[in-house]
Amino acid sequence: MLELQRIREDKDQIIESLKKRGVDFTKPINQIITLDESRRTFQSQMDLHKGELNKISKEIGILFKSGDQLKANVLRDKTASLKVLVDKNKSKLDEVEQELSDLLYQIPNVPNEKVPFGTSENDNEIFDEEGKMPALYEDALPHWELASKYKLIDFELGVKITGAGFPVYTGKGARLQRALINYFLVEATKAGYTEIMPPLLVNEASGIGTGQLPDKEGQMYHCQIDDLYLIPTAEVPLTNIYRDTLLSLKELPIKITGHTPCFRREAGSYGKDVRGLNRLHQFEKVEIVQIVNPKDSHKVLDTMVKHVKGLLKSLELPYRTLRLCGGDLGFTSSITYDMEVYSAAQKRWLEVSSISNFETFQANRLKCRFKDENGKNQMVHTLNGSALALPRIMAALLENNQSEKGIRIPKVLLPYTGFEIID
Repeated sequence: MLELQRIREDKDQIIESLKKRGVDFTKPINQIITLDESRRTFQSQMDLHKGELNKISKEIGILFKSGDQLKANVLRDKTASLKVLVDKNKSKLDEVEQELSDLLYQIPNVPNEKVPFGTSENDNEIFDEEGKMPALYEDALPHWELASKYKLIDFELGVKITGAGFPVYTGKGARLQRALINYFLVEATKAGYTEIMPPLLVNEASGIGTGQLPDKEGQMYHCQIDDLYLIPTAEVPLTNIYRDTLLSLKELPIKITGHTPCFRREAGSYGKDVRGLNRLHQFEKVEIVQIVNPKDSHKVLDTMVKHVKGLLKSLELPYRTLRLCGGDLGFTSSITYDMEVYSAAQKRWLEVSSISNFETFQANRLKCRFKDENGKNQMVHTLNGSALALPRIMAALLENNQSEKGIRIPKVLLPYTGFEIID
């Protein structure tokens, strides 16, 4: 959520920058300014009446002690009318603050200056591209057929048990999945991240804290009786560890990682692009999260991108890095880099990671702050990235490493799989 002070001071710049998202936010930003002025007026009036009320209350106490009940009673009548004014101002203040809060939740983060203009994924910048494209044999299969041929993943059984988008991994498919999770966690730990096993359900406050609510409420699975949400990513519980927290400067940066299943309704998803592992309602992911001093956040973003690139290189997968344009940028993000791997049998690029800097947007919602060198409370910057999401990594590994003899396992995974080939 954008800070009110920032909106007051940089209104025109914020409106102009938000145009990168393809939307003109002039009207709601001006409404926020107007409501904030009303809020401050009501607050000032209420504080004035409260101050007068406190002053008179002290005078009443003195008069009663001196035995001048007549004057005390006159003043007590005045306090009754002041209390009515305080209550009226409080009611108006609450109403304005609620309207102001509702509007603020509708304004997305301001895109960073490096974010290009654009309206869709077609306008994203290809930042770099690395790796050798695999040359497959003539009868190469897409991953969903490979999964069936080698009994790695049972999509139909998943439909029977739950529904579409909930695959069942079996045999070497399950072991390869577990190997990838372990490998990603070990590499994150080597990079200085502390592993955490968080809850898989969160309350509404946690969803609001990281920005999934109210923006993506329709995409989250909601347990209505308990009013809890299944997590769409480990980012939500990991980042919310530091909700309502005042950190010291020496505690920064905070680097945490975690593996969790992720649950997404993905409403409206259909067609060839969602076949097999391309889009699921439940999938595994290892997440990396950093909470940092604002002056360091963009350097930290570069190191997180480098970490993900290192994983993809080690898996011998051709990949490319995209800098998302304003129209494709997530609601909470200031800048995002997407990592895609090439799926040789499908002949298309598959997104496997998003690495984002939210700057103070999440921190303002979370009320996560730190004391700077001067002892002043400042908001942290939060960042997160997929390192990595497993379904499309699995799809690319199966497709790109297939041959007539079977599916080769990348060398880096051999200590974790216990087998070199799927045949």
